[in-house]
Amino acid sequence: MENQTYRPEYRPEYVSRVFKTREEADAAFEDLRDRGYSDADVNVMMSDVTRNRHFSNTDVDSALGDKVAENAGKGSLIGGSIGALVGALAAIGTNVLLPGLGLIVAGPLAAGLAGAGTGAAAGGLIGALTGAGVPEEEAIRYENDIKDGGIYMGFKPRNEEDARYTYDRWYSDRGNTAL
Repeated sequence: MENQTYRPEYRPEYVSRVFKTREEADAAFEDLRDRGYSDADVNVMMSDVTRNRHFSNTDVDSALGDKVAENAGKGSLIGGSIGALVGALAAIGTNVLLPGLGLIVAGPLAAGLAGAGTGAAAGGLIGALTGAGVPEEEAIRYENDIKDGGIYMGFKPRNEEDARYTYDRWYSDRGNTAL
């Protein structure tokens, strides 16, 4: 996954990244929660395979794990039945599995995709990301990184300070997010 060396242009209106490991994603998610962001404020996307590898039948307990696994089997499915569903988000009440793409989406983007219906499944991920503020080229890169096993996280910062802080943490020169 080449995203580890990829550093997108700083944008104060939306900060996002694809993390290579669960540990990196957990640390980034906890950091956002420490800054006062709720589960409902943070978009998380991953492949169904990644979800099953990192968040199913695990002894590791984390807020991010809760976000993608709570109430398993109660999430929304766009299209036909496929694979295991992740659970509902506590605040929003929905995660979405996009059949054909095998992607799990949790957070504000999930609500939008669920409302868009089956037609959103085919090309909805890139459209949803660009609608959230991610440039199209970056959205395409993220989609590929997610399919390669990465864990996407993005959010709309409340202010410039949160945007800069998070961007600097997520894209530090350390090459990871050991927060």
